[in-house]
Amino acid sequence: MTQENLIERLTAENEEFRRLRSEHQEYEHELAALHVHPSLSANQHWRMSELKKLKLMAKDRMEAIIRSTRSGVTA
Repeated sequence: MTQENLIERLTAENEEFRRLRSEHQEYEHELAALHVHPSLSANQHWRMSELKKLKLMAKDRMEAIIRSTRSGVTA
C-alpha cells in the first residue's frame, strides 16, 4: 500500500487522523495568512511560533498513526 493510499484510508476510517489532518491544514492556512503581512506584531510573531509547534505536533502524531497502521498491515 502506497503512502498516499494509506493516508486516504486513514482519513476515511480513522477519526483521530481525520481531526489531526484537518487541524494541520487549518494551522497551515493561518500561517499563510500571517506570512502575507510585511511586519508582524509581537502577538503575531508569538502566534506564528505557536502555530508552527501545533502543526508539527499534529504531523508527528499523524506519522505515528501511519507507522502503527503500516506495521499492523505488514505484520
